[in-house]
Amino acid sequence: MTVGNTVESLLAKQDIYELSCIYMRGLDRTDATLLRSVFFDDAYCEYGFINGSADDFVSYAITALQEHQSNQHMIGNVLIEVEGDEAFGEVYFRAYHKVMVEEVYYDIVIAGRYLDRYEQREGVWKMAYRSEIVDWSRTDPTNDPYFQQAPDSLFGSRLDDAVYDREARRKQLP
Repeated sequence: MTVGNTVESLLAKQDIYELSCIYMRGLDRTDATLLRSVFFDDAYCEYGFINGSADDFVSYAITALQEHQSNQHMIGNVLIEVEGDEAFGEVYFRAYHKVMVEEVYYDIVIAGRYLDRYEQREGVWKMAYRSEIVDWSRTDPTNDPYFQQAPDSLFGSRLDDAVYDREARRKQLP
């Protein structure tokens, strides 16, 4: 394991960390263009249930997630080892999915790690390989009293989510 804390390696690690943040936003917002942007064209994705190109994975993931009521993917521990223009990562994740099965909503939580290989090409870091290792999961019937108790809350969405409306974040008190 190579541990580097030079300014160059710290900048590389930040660029690489943001790839996972963008990946998670792409999944949660079902934004295929954003999700695809983190992969090189020749990247290999290995998830077990789908293995192949980034295009194949993105198509599969977006189609599957659009059927869900909601999703939220969170990043936990992130360890990135930079070795020149190549880096290796272990990114812990927890993914929440609200899905309907036979007219009943279920909460599915999947936790695991992404084992990645990144490359820097022409000064840009992207994923060259991503695999998903599942460590545990849990499925329970949904219990959402919050939605009844706070119906005027601002709720997340997909491609029309508030994250894409920067102008709305410029509101100020009169």
